[in-house]
Amino acid sequence: MIRRSVSTSIVVLLCAVVGWAVPTVDYHVSLGNRVDHMVHVDMHLPPGAETRTLQLPVWNALYQIRDFAQFVRDVSATDSAEKNLEIRKTDKCTWRVSGAGDGATLRYSIVADIAGPFGAELSSEHAFFNLAQILMYSVDQLSAPATITFGDVPVTWTIATALTPSGVSASTSTFSAKNYDRLVDSPVEIANFSQTFVREGGATYRIVVHADPADFNMADVANTVRRVVATEVAWMKDRPFDEYLFIIHFPRGSGGGGMEHAYSSAIEVPAARFKDDPVAFTGLLAHEFFHLWNVKRIRPQSLVPVDYTRENYTTALWFSEGVTDAVQDFILLRLGVIDESRWLRLLARSIREFEERPAHLRQSAEESSIDAWLEKYPDYRLPDRSISYYNKGELLGILLDLAVRDATHGRKSMRDVLQWMNRNYAQKDRPFPDTLGVRQAVEAVTGTDFSKFFDRYVSGVGALPYDEYLQTVGLRLERQKIQAPYAGFEVVRNFDEVPVVARVDIHSDAARVGLENGDTILKINGKTVSDGVQGRLGNLHIGENLKLRVSGRNGQRDLKIKLGAREQDEFHIVSIDSISPEQRARRAAWLSGEEQGPSNAPGTVRASAGATESDSAVSSTTSSPVRSGAPQ
Repeated sequence: MIRRSVSTSIVVLLCAVVGWAVPTVDYHVSLGNRVDHMVHVDMHLPPGAETRTLQLPVWNALYQIRDFAQFVRDVSATDSAEKNLEIRKTDKCTWRVSGAGDGATLRYSIVADIAGPFGAELSSEHAFFNLAQILMYSVDQLSAPATITFGDVPVTWTIATALTPSGVSASTSTFSAKNYDRLVDSPVEIANFSQTFVREGGATYRIVVHADPADFNMADVANTVRRVVATEVAWMKDRPFDEYLFIIHFPRGSGGGGMEHAYSSAIEVPAARFKDDPVAFTGLLAHEFFHLWNVKRIRPQSLVPVDYTRENYTTALWFSEGVTDAVQDFILLRLGVIDESRWLRLLARSIREFEERPAHLRQSAEESSIDAWLEKYPDYRLPDRSISYYNKGELLGILLDLAVRDATHGRKSMRDVLQWMNRNYAQKDRPFPDTLGVRQAVEAVTGTDFSKFFDRYVSGVGALPYDEYLQTVGLRLERQKIQAPYAGFEVVRNFDEVPVVARVDIHSDAARVGLENGDTILKINGKTVSDGVQGRLGNLHIGENLKLRVSGRNGQRDLKIKLGAREQDEFHIVSIDSISPEQRARRAAWLSGEEQGPSNAPGTVRASAGATESDSAVSSTTSSPVRSGAPQ
């Protein structure tokens, strides 16, 4: 584990008290070699220990070990007199410098050619950096203040970042951060981009778009941003910033995704999908912006502090990611971007996605969270191997919302739970104890024991109680067998990477025409794959031809597959036959994301009484342990 330097923190505090200059770690990043995607970094270390241990993170932006040190070239070090210092590599991402007591300069180059919100890229078109992927740190000075200066920037390019600029000029190329964590939690876009500013509710939102101007309308983008941020700030009754940055890409081709940060978001939607399905952009925007509370500030204890050298395991991604998905959908409802009918269809689709994965009988939401570090492997993503903590977490968030409403006769909801966690954890600058902390918050808000719910459905693999809670709002889940088109192969996708064939049915037409495991899907029916493959297949019919362009060990080729048929479950959410006024009122409040208000009607689901709501103490009924998939 990373050991945060207490001595560095004491030095910083002492300097502040006596008025001395605080020693900083200063980075200079050159963009001069854009043709080769090569970034040159000078890292200036202040006086300190004679021997320094320097590390480059092995992971960032995704819960995946990606070993950024594979891109490092030509590491050297000199002292303040430019005399060469001894530097020795001790493992794949660690270097040790001797003779650095009076300060030192570390120099290295690193290839930055990973596009998208999860990468670091330097090209002739722009630079986009998740800084943890290119900046080493000195282990003894993680807590030290840092500055970063960008050099060799083309005169027509501008720098956008949530870091604090050094100086009053808007064209400054130097920025500062209170420590390494804050520095690398601030992505940077440098380009001849389009930008605008939205002022909403006392805050300023900077919107930076790097894309072909023909692919977007800035006024429309700004209006979408305004509506989303206003709705979510009001929903949480909190705004923990005065300025916020959106970095947005609309690439032509594949890709996509979003990455949350404390004071900014990086969002990418392929231009074709942005044009065809603008709701996709709004949903991604709503998801990433809500993360500024859920995960960046309402943060699981197991992710504090960040350890850049190894996997950081947590059982709470079902909450941090999945419940954020649930909130995203409620926000889209509040905005009127989707209506009740479409929302219920999306919910039914999420239920089908979950129920169709045999792994849901074996892998819990907590275990799925822990296994997030396996997601880069195609075999792990197969339906009989794993579930998605996004998918099950979304369903758990919706069921918990209904359960909280039921336990409080409509007076409270999951919104109150998140606000409670914001007040008791985020605003007090302390993390929550993973799944147990979520349960404690639910019990504090409802005054009800939720141990069975969490044991069965979060820690366990009990069948999710859809009808038990849907009927409280006059709905039920309808399941029927249908004949669905079958392509004969399984495809998995690692976030913004191209889809990969992970399994081919040997009896299918796909196998006959030569589709193989490991083939990547480049095009479907002549169109680049910019979103989910399964969504494309869902628009086809039994007996139709599926045209694929694939690439694999047999080279790039075009294949034509005749779709077969297979039996599968189809799900619909429909109204019950005799809906009561209470259920109708509950549904209206649920779909609007609001509380129902005082009611004397009894709740449908009964549970044992527990704690009363409190902002200063957790539920008195939370002493029973929750099962955990791994030690924390």
